[in-house]
Amino acid sequence: MTTAVLFPGQGSQYAGMADPWVKHDSGRAVVEQASEVMGLDLVVSCRDDAMLATTEFAQPALFACDLASFAVLDAEGAVVEAAAGHSLGEFAALVAAGVLDLAAALRVVVERGRAMQAASDERPGTMTALIGLSAEEGAHMCEVAGRGDVLQVANENGPKQVVLSGSIEAIERAEEQARSRGARAIRLQVAGAFHSPLMDPAVERMRAVLSEIEFREPRFPVVANVSGKMISEPSALRDLLARHVVSPVRWQRSMQTLGRAGFDTFVEAGPGDVLSKLVRRIVPGARAVPIGSPEDAKAFAAGAERLA
Repeated sequence: MTTAVLFPGQGSQYAGMADPWVKHDSGRAVVEQASEVMGLDLVVSCRDDAMLATTEFAQPALFACDLASFAVLDAEGAVVEAAAGHSLGEFAALVAAGVLDLAAALRVVVERGRAMQAASDERPGTMTALIGLSAEEGAHMCEVAGRGDVLQVANENGPKQVVLSGSIEAIERAEEQARSRGARAIRLQVAGAFHSPLMDPAVERMRAVLSEIEFREPRFPVVANVSGKMISEPSALRDLLARHVVSPVRWQRSMQTLGRAGFDTFVEAGPGDVLSKLVRRIVPGARAVPIGSPEDAKAFAAGAERLA
């Protein structure tokens, strides 16, 4: 059994998501450190639906819960040999791999949330998930429905599941055309057109903050969203993170990369089970386990130990 850890991104947050992790010493340590860096009580704030609806708060809060989950897994003895994170989750993957320090990464994520919120306010847009269309069909949809407006594939999530990002008008046209072709269109509850050129104002802010922190050699490979490939060179990771906010999340090819490398077990560290469902569809025969509580982490670690 070869295990990779997956970290969810924005959209997986829910009210009360920090509550389970403070019941375990390792999880509580991460939540308390995040609370100190953010200057608020993360547990209390994560119970506030209005705060969770803002990019500025949701991103660092979700990042902290991802890593609290991983800290519990690590403390319980679970062994992982690679990591990947969906969008924001890539920062958690880099901390788990030892590339970034938790406090430094959290400061970057706080700035990322602010930069993306500011870009969204300056250049409004939105995102939609098209169920029933491939990434290639989604790209063709962008050509047909864009009509001069910003519209691009934001997430290649899995077989017949693609997310588009762009101006509100272009997204509306894409949704209408997708439905006419028998696909489902689900508007995402996000503040802006993430992973599209409408996020350009955030790129230089990200480059500036990333230039101030140390990137170390990873202790296990990290699959990068931008390329869908395993990356181990710190300087390459820094550059990819700067481009992250305007580049598509190539999740399907990221999971295919892990599958081809022999990974057959995937543990989802953080809120929800979206990534577990996706990886089962992408990697034939994959075992995918969402970790939503310390009890889940203990059970997985014990089971993995017996299977090893």
